[in-house]
Amino acid sequence: MTARPHRLGESAVRVSTLALGAAGIGNLFTPVTDDEAAEAVDTAWEAGVRYFDTAPHYGLGLSERRLGAALRARPRHEYAVSTKVGRILEPVPPATGDDLAHGFAVPATHRRRWDFSARGVRRSIEESLRRLGLDRIDIVYLHDPDDHMEQALEQAYPELERLRAEGAVGAIGAGMNHAGPLARFVRETDIDAVLLAGRYTLLDQSGFAGLLPLAAERGVGVVVGGVLNSGVLADPRPGATFDYAPARPDLLARALDIRAVCERHGVPLRAAALHFPLGSPAVTSVLTGARSAAEVRDAAALLGRPVPDALWAELRERGLLPAGVPTPREAG
Repeated sequence: MTARPHRLGESAVRVSTLALGAAGIGNLFTPVTDDEAAEAVDTAWEAGVRYFDTAPHYGLGLSERRLGAALRARPRHEYAVSTKVGRILEPVPPATGDDLAHGFAVPATHRRRWDFSARGVRRSIEESLRRLGLDRIDIVYLHDPDDHMEQALEQAYPELERLRAEGAVGAIGAGMNHAGPLARFVRETDIDAVLLAGRYTLLDQSGFAGLLPLAAERGVGVVVGGVLNSGVLADPRPGATFDYAPARPDLLARALDIRAVCERHGVPLRAAALHFPLGSPAVTSVLTGARSAAEVRDAAALLGRPVPDALWAELRERGLLPAGVPTPREAG
């Protein structure tokens, strides 16, 4: 399942079912060495991953530099890279302190400046190309334009459309952790894809009704990230996080109930969480972050593990999944 290629929406870009999110190798929360980052990307490649996602925001460009270096010797036509626009990195000389306030264990060499102008889009892509050291970027997403929707729609999006028409990028879209604004992009623009984080998971299906059927109808590919909701679906226990904050008691209880059903069917909770979004015909890829080779191998093994139809049926029967939400069908 990992390596099966899919067209992303109606674009010519093809992506693997499992995608590697590269925030982790940008030192998300804790440092990762160059060698560990390279090994994580190499292991993903060996597992059949052919879609890699990054952003200038991740480690103030460190993620892009490391990902580009790890992929540079690979056949360029065999993989897709996405990055994002909306945050310009401005140098801060001399660098003092770190970037942990923004979640990254890197020196504070730059500051982020929101910019969804047409000029900002061009500049961001040019700088990303230099950091990646690649000849092109396959997919460009508008990154978290929640508080900048009008500028993103009126300036940044038309510039991405021009870049796509010029052949400078293969596909364009928007990436957010709110489904409503993404649905607006699907309705009002000609994007190829959306990256929806944390809103189509075993715990949160808020992206389903308003976004996924609309995307399928319009031929827009959906990439789902954040399937573990930042931790509670990896290891539901007191203190576990949901969207990077302590999980509410009701969410923790629900996660524990889902885990109990999974255990009765001999399936790890994380495997069910990775498989679940693929039940929707709109979903093209599941994006999972990893900072080590071991985490990559684990994700690939979990996605390759069968999940019986009976597990999904029991989740419905117990009211742990809504009746109308599609679930994957067991192969064979």
